[in-house]
Amino acid sequence: MLEGKSIAVTGAGRGIGRAVALTCAEAGANVVVADLGVGMAGEDPTSEVADGVVKEIGDAGGTAVAFAEDISTMEGGAGVVRAAVDAWGQIDGVVTCHGILRERMLFNMSEEEWDDVVRVHLKGTFTIFRAASALMRKQGSGSLVAFTSGAFQGSVAQANYSAAKGGIVSLVRSAALGLYRYGVRANAVAPVARTRMSENVPAGLVEIGEATDVAPMCAYLLSDRAAHVTGQIYTAVGSRIAVWNQPEEVRSMTTDGRWTPEQIADRLDDEVGQEEMPLMAPLKEALEKARQEAKA
Repeated sequence: MLEGKSIAVTGAGRGIGRAVALTCAEAGANVVVADLGVGMAGEDPTSEVADGVVKEIGDAGGTAVAFAEDISTMEGGAGVVRAAVDAWGQIDGVVTCHGILRERMLFNMSEEEWDDVVRVHLKGTFTIFRAASALMRKQGSGSLVAFTSGAFQGSVAQANYSAAKGGIVSLVRSAALGLYRYGVRANAVAPVARTRMSENVPAGLVEIGEATDVAPMCAYLLSDRAAHVTGQIYTAVGSRIAVWNQPEEVRSMTTDGRWTPEQIADRLDDEVGQEEMPLMAPLKEALEKARQEAKA
């Protein structure tokens, strides 16, 4: 499905990124395996993990090159795309699988913990999208695939991660709108799979799959078979694929003239109300249970 295409995959040295890179190569793509090779805390960068995946692809009869720079810089993002162009003369798709975690409750989170996560996830996706879209616009085709997370709905102890992943959702939707006229599409995948990062998720996951379960969806979105698909957010977990809804207003109320706070207080609950956060319900139940047990 990807025969002759040039695809760049970030975070491709391990986990889901590695699975995506191998799947793309198996489908016929030339692959840039981009990974700085750092530890979970961002330490000890090394190109060995990227080189190892390149060797795997080569041993299987595919074609790949390694890239190991910081993609949260404009130079690094441009370098990923340039590696594909220098090797094969074009860039047809990118998949941004990179990421780090810095779990902390919001009231304890440091500026550095906030900045690092937003920089790597959100800015790192922007730098790749920025460099790739400039070339894709000129060639009239291309596919941008970002990785978000169901955590964009909110998180108890990962406000930085959730904010970055929510930003990626908005970036993808903006890219889809802005690049549509040029034949370039943008989508996001929210994976749930066993990786180094998922081991540190503070709350237990209801369902979880393997990294190799996510890769086929990415390959599909990169292919010409998905030329009509853009601006979408998909979950990929195990044998299940789902699409997320698009945001929209659900209820409203109006008044003559300007609202007063008292008028809003009198009418809001009955006419507009709230939309329950799916993740809030179990928190309410746990808190109520704790209160009841404290009374007993």
